[in-house]
Amino acid sequence: MENQVLIFDTTLRDGEQSPGASLNVFEKLEIARQLEKLNVDIIEAGFPVSSPTQFEAVKRIAGEVGVIIAALSRAKEIDIKSAYDAIKNASKKRIHTFSSTSDYHIIGKFGHERYGNSLAEKRKTVLQMSYDMVKYAKTFVDDVEFSAEDAGRTDIVYLAEVIEAAIEAGATTVNIPDTTGYTMPSEFGNKIVELKKRVKNINNAIISVHCHNDLGLAVANSLAGVENGARQVECTINGIGERAGNASLEEFVMALNVRKDLYKYFTNIDTTEIFNTSRMVSAFTGVIVQPNKAIVGENAFAHESGIHQDGMLKNRETYEIMTPETVGVNKTKIVLGRHSGRHGLKSRLEELGYNLKEEELQKVYDAFTKLADKKKEVFDDDLRVLMGDEVFQEQGAYELLTIQVNAGTNSIPTATVVIKNKEVQYTDSATGDGPVDALFNAIDRALNFQPAVESYQVRSVTSGREALGEVLVRIRYKDNSFTGRGVSTDIIEASAKAYLQAINHQELFIIEQNSITQNETVTQAV
Repeated sequence: MENQVLIFDTTLRDGEQSPGASLNVFEKLEIARQLEKLNVDIIEAGFPVSSPTQFEAVKRIAGEVGVIIAALSRAKEIDIKSAYDAIKNASKKRIHTFSSTSDYHIIGKFGHERYGNSLAEKRKTVLQMSYDMVKYAKTFVDDVEFSAEDAGRTDIVYLAEVIEAAIEAGATTVNIPDTTGYTMPSEFGNKIVELKKRVKNINNAIISVHCHNDLGLAVANSLAGVENGARQVECTINGIGERAGNASLEEFVMALNVRKDLYKYFTNIDTTEIFNTSRMVSAFTGVIVQPNKAIVGENAFAHESGIHQDGMLKNRETYEIMTPETVGVNKTKIVLGRHSGRHGLKSRLEELGYNLKEEELQKVYDAFTKLADKKKEVFDDDLRVLMGDEVFQEQGAYELLTIQVNAGTNSIPTATVVIKNKEVQYTDSATGDGPVDALFNAIDRALNFQPAVESYQVRSVTSGREALGEVLVRIRYKDNSFTGRGVSTDIIEASAKAYLQAINHQELFIIEQNSITQNETVTQAV
């Protein structure tokens, strides 16, 4: 099996760190189930110590999904213990701990003199910390992964020392991340070669790579890593993640599949589940897949040029290096209508990757029938959006009850909103530059909030005059951004839902931060 490449999916951890791509517990669990169907080898379910919601999501996934479940932790005892508590019920569990190793990170993160006065002393501290914390993690689980953060910019001599110490302490996987997306493919591949030469116990662990896409080279660097000895690749669905994102799972996997003449490596991924997984992640995170995205974009198998169309009609292989069916793209999009029953809806949702309990199905069916009354035809994308809409959204503090908007070419746009918080109702009206601005102003007045709106995006989910409209709103609170998503055949209603959801995410964040602060205060007191 020396040519097998393990797929470590970090959509639910690093992918969720995309600005505004926060997921609730239900959404994370549904994505994890779909990743299991996709047949990934390891799911990094989250960073348990970072918040109660993260801990609960990892715990739920660990208890219900059968692949290896990894939990991230800093090289700190409190993090590692939290990671274990979250995954202890998993049938296959891994603790993934990391330390910073580049001089940039060591100077920036370990600047205090308690870590040493010189760079050399600080390096020794990080080296010992890495060894000790892998050793500590090993007391909880057999499967421990160690990551040398910013390995791409780390001196190779020091990096080899840290990796050797981590393996000696018991790490079964050592990850070499290009954290900042800085390295070139030849450079990154050579780093793997040098580690294999310099680390005497390197054959006692699997080499992993985790590449970011700041220069658009994440997949190329991942392939270079595999060519030179890595046998685990860390990636995300649709390539989402910090800044410019991570290596795209679908691009990496299909590169190996299509170019078998060059690469003698394989994965266990069921490629026919790629498209469903991509669309589920997009629907739940609200991160839209760009039309020209490789493998899963709307234009990935579209041909407009007359020359291309002529060639395709004669022989598909003239302009397609893979068939749509290979990655699960279904040409038939119209699936259900107003006369469809629960069984038909359930069957189609299962084909799209959603497995619902009876009470969950009832909620979806109720929302589906309302949508079907507004639309003559319901598309697959409508169903995906429905699953990511308010049907399973965790109930926030504020619930939209009614809106009324008046606008016209010769009148000042005016909006009135009624919002509920538990048993209290808030009603207010406001004017604005347009109906959406008036609506947001009315919500601000009703709740006595005035967040800064960083972004407002509208798109049509499906085609036609009856198409569902999706609105994404991003607001800023202090140094943090929060995204809300709303869907409706009425774009004004979708805007109200999105804005209020962003506010609810902000409120949840404040509550969690206060909870963490209180816990830290109690811990320090003890």
